[in-house]
Amino acid sequence: MKVVALAGGVGAGKFLRGLVRAVPPADVTAVVNTGDDLDVHGLRVCPDLDSVTYWLGDAFDRERGWGRRDETFRANEELGRFDPEAAWFGLGDLDLATHLFRTRSLIEGLALSAVTARIAARFEIASTILPMSDERVETRLDVVALGQELDLHFQEYWVGRGAKDDVKAIRFEGVTAASPAPGVMNAIERADAVVICPSNPVVSIGPILALEGLREAVAAKPVVGISPIVGGRPLAGMADRLMPVVGLEVSAVGAARAYEDLLDAWVIDEADARLEGRVRDEVGARVAVTDTVMRDDEVAERLARAALAALT
Repeated sequence: MKVVALAGGVGAGKFLRGLVRAVPPADVTAVVNTGDDLDVHGLRVCPDLDSVTYWLGDAFDRERGWGRRDETFRANEELGRFDPEAAWFGLGDLDLATHLFRTRSLIEGLALSAVTARIAARFEIASTILPMSDERVETRLDVVALGQELDLHFQEYWVGRGAKDDVKAIRFEGVTAASPAPGVMNAIERADAVVICPSNPVVSIGPILALEGLREAVAAKPVVGISPIVGGRPLAGMADRLMPVVGLEVSAVGAARAYEDLLDAWVIDEADARLEGRVRDEVGARVAVTDTVMRDDEVAERLARAALAALT
């Protein structure tokens, strides 16, 4: 069974750990959000690509949720002693090697998709990891801070400012000029199922589906998604701050509505079992109710199997 997973963030990484236990890893293709990508100290940083890579490559830090296991931050800490404002985005010492390699490879003319494949090979990952696009797309937010209107990159809002600002609008700058990366459309065409990971529907999955032709390609396939909202709250991240900006209720129902034209099935947590009827009635998708809090790989595997079973 060939599966394409639309992925972004920690929730995707955890879920993919389970998916490759439920499906042969070589049959899994992860199409990953790049709207969060940014340049830090002249280095190209791809937070979601790196997160997915570290989780699938068994290099992740489960306790922190992001970055690499046994990471140190001595370089960033020293930079902070020179200039605290310059150290706002915490790059780990091991993580720096990834960004150095990626940046040099891009300067030499390799496309992001080709560089991503080389990084995945370094971690001996059998699955295919694809950036959503080789072209730059930036998730940007219009916010109001202390009465002042600001235009912020998503990472400035989330990491730099702690998601404290009032968000008025969200846009994916450059998405209309961008194309899906090589291999993305072919992987979807050949897939037996598309899985939408339990990621932020607005800024993790939203940029992927905004690419020309991608939403239509996904709609032609059996699609199952997993709610990132449990008990009215995101398990990680700030989806609760951003979903209302685009008119989505912060609930398992609201998250499903982000994909209502795509979903054949939707998986919700046992804590939200009372919402099963609303999902069926308002979204028109079949519903599976199970434990979606991925404390370990065993739970993630059971969740992946439940998601795929919901399509049959």
